[in-house]
Amino acid sequence: MKIELIDLSEDNLKQCFDLKVSDDQAQFIASNEDSWKTAKENEKVARPFAIYCDGRMVGFTMFAFDEDYEYPDDRYWLWRFMIDKRFQGKGYGTAALQVIIQYFIDHGANNIRLSTKDTNTKALSMYHKAGFKKTGEMNDKEIVLQLDL
Repeated sequence: MKIELIDLSEDNLKQCFDLKVSDDQAQFIASNEDSWKTAKENEKVARPFAIYCDGRMVGFTMFAFDEDYEYPDDRYWLWRFMIDKRFQGKGYGTAALQVIIQYFIDHGANNIRLSTKDTNTKALSMYHKAGFKKTGEMNDKEIVLQLDL
């Protein structure tokens, strides 16, 4: 299983917008189209990518890298992470998360933060297995997790 993060472009944008999570997961994440709009509004810090496995798009992720932010613990965020419903339960999410973590390491991050609802049990289980820990902080109505690198 070869996971790659590929920049979004006109060539793959529509395909990315067509990726969806299952209905019961939709409450936990913005659509990829809305995430793309957020990326365009935050071009200085947003890094959106399509997730490919063996040449096939299986998901989407977006990071926030704000190296000028005054608080070091808030500089690096995993803003979005989704695997299309057709590819869930097959190990793509776990494998992609390891590639994402390596990306942060390779680009000088000292930690990775993310937030999600405490009812997002499947995602929380995956994040905890990867070493993310609750910080005790809240981001709006979502719990904050952090992985120290």
